[in-house]
Amino acid sequence: LYCVEHPAAGYKKIFETVEELNEPISAKITGIIPSWLSGSLLRMGPGLFEVGDEPFYHMFDGQALMHKFDLKNSQVTYYRKFIRTDAYVRAMTENRVVITEFGTAAYPDPCKNIFSRFFTYFRGIEVTDNCLVNIYPIGEDFYAVTETTYITKIDPDSLETLKKVDLSKYLSVNGVTAHPHADADGTIYNIGNCFGKNMSLAYNIIKIPPAQTDKSDPIEKSQVVVQLPSSERLKPSYVHSFGMTDKYFVFVEQPVKINLLKFLSAWRIRGTTYMDCFESNDTMGTLFHLATKDPAVYLSTHKFRTSAFNLFHHINTYEEEGFIIVDLCTWKGHDFVYNYLYLANLRGEWEEVKKAAMRAPQPEVRRYVLPLDIHREEQGKNLVALSYTTATAVLESDGTIWLEPEVLFSGPRQAFEFPQINYSQYGGKKYSYAYGLGLNHFIPDRIVKLSVQTKETWVWQEEDCYPSEPLFVPTPGATEEDGGVLLSIVVKPGAERPGFLLVLDATNLMELARAEVNTIIPVTLHGMYKRRA
Repeated sequence: LYCVEHPAAGYKKIFETVEELNEPISAKITGIIPSWLSGSLLRMGPGLFEVGDEPFYHMFDGQALMHKFDLKNSQVTYYRKFIRTDAYVRAMTENRVVITEFGTAAYPDPCKNIFSRFFTYFRGIEVTDNCLVNIYPIGEDFYAVTETTYITKIDPDSLETLKKVDLSKYLSVNGVTAHPHADADGTIYNIGNCFGKNMSLAYNIIKIPPAQTDKSDPIEKSQVVVQLPSSERLKPSYVHSFGMTDKYFVFVEQPVKINLLKFLSAWRIRGTTYMDCFESNDTMGTLFHLATKDPAVYLSTHKFRTSAFNLFHHINTYEEEGFIIVDLCTWKGHDFVYNYLYLANLRGEWEEVKKAAMRAPQPEVRRYVLPLDIHREEQGKNLVALSYTTATAVLESDGTIWLEPEVLFSGPRQAFEFPQINYSQYGGKKYSYAYGLGLNHFIPDRIVKLSVQTKETWVWQEEDCYPSEPLFVPTPGATEEDGGVLLSIVVKPGAERPGFLLVLDATNLMELARAEVNTIIPVTLHGMYKRRA
């Protein structure tokens, strides 16, 4: 893949504050939107990057803005609304940052007297509910989420905020990821850190049942199904996603750590943020953990290790012939990638952006293969017996298994990230294709399809265009894995209509249609496509 340059730095526009809309606006369509495509693309991302004269500093700090492109009878409208989280409402009321975000500290209100400040101090840090990362269904409801235990129920039609839910009321977790897995019946699985009694640490996999026949809230029936141990006592690894097959859970314990002592004392130290609580462990490498799904049991006998990498997104995981295949978007080394996602970095001039990315960990799509049957006598020999992969797993003398990956995609400072697959039919199963957002020195500038079997790539790219994570929507009745379309929100800053919904044919990434609106759309992280009922 060739590297495109962005000297005009139009990408700065996707990190600028916008206003919400009072009503949906109609889009101008070029090309032909498939007649079967009837539903809405819902996306989450930051939309307010400062409050009064106080800026937010990190990409994950801007206040949650929900976007909706509605497709109906080949007509398209666009709508957006800020989620009325506590973080947003209080910031708007006081015209300052009130709740500490990922990389921005909130300071006590200077107008409060010493007495009320003293009480705030004892209440501890208020955990943010700024749900800018993703949106997904639980039962019949829809929730906007971040990585704290606060999730926000929203109305997917009106984009109204309905209620704030605290998952820690129902489950012993201190946070959950924004990347749950779902079974065909609507059962949801997720993973989160748990700081237990006497500082014992674990990672809990949780399960939320599907919609209940008695119309009760499935969240009330959620439970922890299995607990995985932390390799380091006071320092859990940062967890952003996990893998799931029909029979197994896969958890990758990375060398990016949360320093619990810092985290727990953070609220006493003025100006500490979540980012300040991360540190890297430069000796542990990366560990893979397995658990069975039903019954849910941690496989403590299977200890897999490999060299250090950062991991945010699992692409897919499946079992074949006694092996578990784990496909990942990795970043090499233990230096934390989020250190490079401060807005000052991303809004820099192109040469500066490139320089910063030169220092950052390098991205690589990798396939790891974990053998389920481990024979003691096969020490030093590669246990992977699958014909189609060069990934290896070797039993060491200490009983651990050392993994080496097969590289599926690699380009200097060219990441294949925000991966998506045909999840409804191939999630947790053997598959052929992944779709992703191409990051060029962290700037999103193309959409990529990757064959995980042949390593062939297809690319959609257009000058001065900044796309977002492509979501796959299968054609009704399709027989091929890639029979469907990709939907992505693209920003073209200089254009007369600078924001558009792009519809691509998923087989070859040819453009089918675009629906343009005359407003800029800031960066979006994740989202979902909701079919019309």
